[in-house]
Amino acid sequence: MATHIEKDAVTGTSTTGHEWDGIKELNTPLPRWWVNVFYATILWAIGYWVVYPAWPLISSHTTGLWGHTNRGAVVDELAALKAKRGANAAALEKASLDDIKKTPALADLAKAIGKASFGDNCVPCHGAGGAGGKGYPNLTDDDWLWGGEAAQIELTLKHGIRWTADKDTRVGDMMGFGKAGILKKDEIEQVVDYVRAMSKLDTKVDPAKGKELYATNCSSCHGEDAKGNKDLGAPSLVDAIWLYGKDRDSMIETVTNGRAGVMPAWAGRLDPVTIKSLAVYVNSLGGGK
Repeated sequence: MATHIEKDAVTGTSTTGHEWDGIKELNTPLPRWWVNVFYATILWAIGYWVVYPAWPLISSHTTGLWGHTNRGAVVDELAALKAKRGANAAALEKASLDDIKKTPALADLAKAIGKASFGDNCVPCHGAGGAGGKGYPNLTDDDWLWGGEAAQIELTLKHGIRWTADKDTRVGDMMGFGKAGILKKDEIEQVVDYVRAMSKLDTKVDPAKGKELYATNCSSCHGEDAKGNKDLGAPSLVDAIWLYGKDRDSMIETVTNGRAGVMPAWAGRLDPVTIKSLAVYVNSLGGGK
């Protein structure tokens, strides 16, 4: 490597004295505009350190001259929005669910608030459109375990399903008849075949064997006609809607081991206006009444 500093014969620029494989490195200065921008960014950064929160401390951080934070900005925006909605929100809180549904302005506001809250809290289980999935109820049909009227939806939202932290939660367990030793494997299959025959899922099976077993073990919750009981959260067994699957294996699994889905209680997590708005919005999705 050469160390002699010389000027390049073509450009007239001094070299750095470095040479690799016959290629000499030119000592070309950066453009003045680039250097000025670089220094300006340093000054800009110093200004940020002074004006905005920047440096961590042992238990906090520097707040800056302006005391601005993104979190604080969001809090201010939410407070402004709450103040803007204040009068209407107060009207929502005082109005009954029926009055809200009959008053277009209140209904529109409730649906808007409910839709936003649904996206934040309900979508992970029930889906963006409320169509649900296996083990998660569809909120857009007419099949509601605990009733699909707005007041019934509000009650479910407040206290949840099998949410043990709420003493008023809704409880309606589907027990595991096989796990508890109440029914044997062949008896479970007979009950399932009977239900499948009643609901016309399978017209080739002989339901006679399971009829008495159904009457003894299932009719107290699902009814003799198998149309369910909303007071107990017991689903209809004669419609086309099956929360955990309507194939024979899924039904055998349900009777054998039971089902006990959980929905959180939202009272205390969400304010009353939001819960009421959610009830109106969910009721408007097309299901319920």
